[in-house]
Amino acid sequence: MKRFLLALAMVVMGSLLVTSADARSAYDGPWSLLFVTQYGPCDPTYSFSVNITNGIVTHPNLVHFRGRVARSGAVRASVTVHEKYASGSGRLVGPSGRGTWSGHSGGGRCAGYWIAERN
Repeated sequence: MKRFLLALAMVVMGSLLVTSADARSAYDGPWSLLFVTQYGPCDPTYSFSVNITNGIVTHPNLVHFRGRVARSGAVRASVTVHEKYASGSGRLVGPSGRGTWSGHSGGGRCAGYWIAERN
């Protein structure tokens, strides 16, 4: 489940759709993430760091995901890892962000919130 939450976190932080005209993102740099489960059998909390470079989220254990952050900071993302699926949304504002997530793993459903802080 930790790998699943890690993937979800990277999704929530988003991979900005970048053009050559605006390769840098206002959100570039290192970020600390905390996911809190409020419902379901997932781990109660999970935290780790990611880096955003040119709007792309990177981490050594990066998995396949879809997501983006609008210029306004609105975040929408989803991830599928084997039989697990989750989606999240929220907003990044300056050096922090927050939002909600929900998903399922086999027959169990989980949901909660996430917070992000620029390092």
